[in-house]
Amino acid sequence: MTKVQLHYPLVRPIADDDAQAIANVHSWYGILRVRLATDMNHVSVEYDASRLSEKDVEDVLHKFSIPIRRQFSV
Repeated sequence: MTKVQLHYPLVRPIADDDAQAIANVHSWYGILRVRLATDMNHVSVEYDASRLSEKDVEDVLHKFSIPIRRQFSV
């Protein structure tokens, strides 16, 4: 297992529904940890790079409607 951590800026403040979505992202295979920064301006994602690519992680966050700013084009 190769653990990697990414940081994504948020495009808007986190709402209550987003907090539940962040909790649900942990169910995705290869996502190890998702944390909201104390400044509430970005999220940090720790994942298994032997299972997922950076683009995969971003796609998963969008699938769960986490309001991150995309780093890769769709």
